[in-house]
Amino acid sequence: MVLDPIIVMNLLFDLGILFLSFIVYKVQKGPLVLWVGIAFTIFALSYALTILGFGSQTILIPLRAIGYLSVISGLVLERKK
Repeated sequence: MVLDPIIVMNLLFDLGILFLSFIVYKVQKGPLVLWVGIAFTIFALSYALTILGFGSQTILIPLRAIGYLSVISGLVLERKK
């Protein structure tokens, strides 16, 4: 188990952003907020896996890439509105 304070801080911020994005989504229903929430769920998962000791590059790189692609998807969908 890795309790690096930076990783723990990132996990906490990711969970906070995830929580806020779903609250905002309930009001706005926009794709950007939903995709940002999905992305930060994925980022939180990657940090949780790191803390639990399952944070190999084979897992983390694709997870974080999917997280960034989720933000990009939300921005593209928002632009098309």
